[in-house]
Amino acid sequence: MLGIIRVLTHDDRQFVEEHGRLIQREYGIVSLSRCIPDQRKGIYDDASQILAVPKIVALGQALQAEGCSALFLSCAADPGLAELRRAVTIPIISAGSASASVAAMLKRPAAVMGIGADAPLPFKQLLGESVIYARPEGVFNTTDLLTPQGRESALSCADTLYRQGAQVIAFSCTGFSTIALADSIRQHLGKIAIDAVSAAGLFISQLAPR
Repeated sequence: MLGIIRVLTHDDRQFVEEHGRLIQREYGIVSLSRCIPDQRKGIYDDASQILAVPKIVALGQALQAEGCSALFLSCAADPGLAELRRAVTIPIISAGSASASVAAMLKRPAAVMGIGADAPLPFKQLLGESVIYARPEGVFNTTDLLTPQGRESALSCADTLYRQGAQVIAFSCTGFSTIALADSIRQHLGKIAIDAVSAAGLFISQLAPR
């Protein structure tokens, strides 16, 4: 079974399990989703990431102890990935590295879209330090995306990046998966967008943690 680490604290099980449902729908992989505690706005800056890392490690260890054969770190900044890999003995796929890797493999002009002040490190490592980056107007954390205004702003931001010359947009926030932004982009703009959860599922499927 796949263990999914959500970095946004939420009381609604349907919300917590959403990324697991996306992966099961696309790849047939059964999962167990848990969220770290006391991060009601998720990870959106350096301070919130520092707070989250020990919680991520502890949750990863707990999921392994419960019998999970692989872990998915569902945050595109890859927070605590190195620490988590030292703390467990099962494979780990993280959303950021997966999204950036798929974008790099396409070898097309790429841009990154997220909710932080800058593109997270895995995207700069794989797509270049100068990769074009944008954040939707008025969006500063994951919960901002869950409003009609947040969804509209995200689609508008993507449209701007394509008009600036990007042929591919790699998402550096898994909140875009929650609002199905890649589907909206394909439907309304007819362009290519890399959903971080879907990209991670592709790599996870090769591990076959069913």
